[in-house]
Amino acid sequence: MGSSSAHRARIRCRALIGSVAALVLTVGAVSAGCRDDQVELRWPGGQARFAVEVADTDAARSRGLMFVEDMPRSAGMLFVYESPRRATFWMKNTLIPLDMIFADASGRVTKVHANAQPQDLTTIDGGEGVKLVLEINGGLAARMGIAPGAELRHPSIADPAWSCAQ
Repeated sequence: MGSSSAHRARIRCRALIGSVAALVLTVGAVSAGCRDDQVELRWPGGQARFAVEVADTDAARSRGLMFVEDMPRSAGMLFVYESPRRATFWMKNTLIPLDMIFADASGRVTKVHANAQPQDLTTIDGGEGVKLVLEINGGLAARMGIAPGAELRHPSIADPAWSCAQ
């Protein structure tokens, strides 16, 4: 199996495993505690949980979701940087539209870039102070109501706005 095939298989496998309890919209509560393979978000009027693959190395961040042909609604990729920075992306070799949710070191969403188009080489600028970027299926953030000010939690956040202990 080639590296892109293996990468797609990992994404699908994690998404299927996580889909059992993966996506919680306005109904119910997101459980307390955090898992490395999940990201939880909350905002006025909604909550969600996504099964994620974490990209926390230069190699994993460079590869991102390239060559992934489809992704379950409840899945995504979480990019984690060592320190806050200006984060820029492009869609070269990315085959599906994506929403990019940019967050600061506390996990507070600072920007949402909706519907990044497959294969587009235009730079997508998340701005300064970005520590985390969650990529999900294109159009999903708007349908759910995820916007700047939402809070994201994951074990990689050292000083979170929304603690894993809550």
